[in-house]
Amino acid sequence: MAITFDQRPTVFGDRIIVTGTFAASDTSIDLSSMMSSVDACIANLTSAESPVEVRNSADNDAIEIQPTLDVSVSGTTVTLSTFGTGGPGAPSGGGTFLAIGRRG
Repeated sequence: MAITFDQRPTVFGDRIIVTGTFAASDTSIDLSSMMSSVDACIANLTSAESPVEVRNSADNDAIEIQPTLDVSVSGTTVTLSTFGTGGPGAPSGGGTFLAIGRRG
């Protein structure tokens, strides 16, 4: 895991905005050291996931599916996964994130 947090979070009232980066294959970001709850999180990959080829069994036509990044929040943990044809998996590349929540 190679989660890094930017040195200067933004604070307004009882809220905090934290930004940072995650590395390839990171599947979660633990924000418990800075937040008591996470209201929202946005994450972006630095490069697109590789497309997955799927074949139609009726006529054997190939279709490419572009996996997408899914971001979910539970308590103070953000979970990152990509969805392709095989179900959820770890992102193959790194990226950036922005989380907004209640200060801890």
